[in-house]
Amino acid sequence: MRLVLLTMVAMAAFAANSVLNRMAVGAGLVDPLTFAWVRLLAGAMALGLLVVLRAAGRGGALWAGWQGRLPGVAGLLIYLLGFSLAYRGLDAGIGALILFGSVQITMFGGALIGREAVPLARWLGAGLAFGGLVLLLATGGAQVPGLEAGLMACAGMGWGAYSLAGRRARDALGATAWNFMLAVPVLFVLLAIVRPSIEGIAPAPQVLGLWLAVVSGAVTSGLGYALWYHLVPQLGAARAAVAQLTVPVLAAGGGALWLGEGIGLRFVLASALVLGGVAVANLPAGGRLGAGR
Repeated sequence: MRLVLLTMVAMAAFAANSVLNRMAVGAGLVDPLTFAWVRLLAGAMALGLLVVLRAAGRGGALWAGWQGRLPGVAGLLIYLLGFSLAYRGLDAGIGALILFGSVQITMFGGALIGREAVPLARWLGAGLAFGGLVLLLATGGAQVPGLEAGLMACAGMGWGAYSLAGRRARDALGATAWNFMLAVPVLFVLLAIVRPSIEGIAPAPQVLGLWLAVVSGAVTSGLGYALWYHLVPQLGAARAAVAQLTVPVLAAGGGALWLGEGIGLRFVLASALVLGGVAVANLPAGGRLGAGR
């Protein structure tokens, strides 16, 4: 039950990121590159401070080691940039659907490559949940922008790689902190290269947009991702992938509540399919909900 509750907290943080990004970038309060930069920097500062305080108080290690750093940093950067750029033209729920649909494929592929046992119930549950996401995407004829959808799919592959890199993380907080801190100079160089090409085109950052980026970086990203790195080794790649299929439903609900994005009967039915699929995927043969991997 503790694992289920903590996973729900992590999924709520992921959904909040979609809503916060859509509130800031979609509303033109800040350009997507600035949002990604402030988000990453805020997360790095918050996590770095926690690692230092932990080391000072309990004598823990400051450096988390090189294992998983390269895919962690690369996956984080691909995710952050694709995620922020895509939300210029996608609703919160639809964006999260594309994101975690790509995550599903990436992480299930990683589970198979890693020869992780994937029970039949997990395959059935994943299919049921993904069917619910497809129903949620069926927006009654409304077109989804191709460029933004492609960027979000790339973000999903980046996040899938980031999650897979955390399967062997022994120090979830330290690993997340160093992923963020090592990504900061890389993103700074990338922004220095592309910034001149968007000067005069991107909106001037507003204070509210910057604060939304700070909250997304320090709280729902930094702390949420540290919690996620703690949970992934316990969940396994396949079950972690299925769990994340709840995020589009949560994001769509948040978009309706905070951004006025419409929901209806389709949303209710899709939510039931997704949540039911996640429940089935977490039922091993003859076992209890949440038992086993």
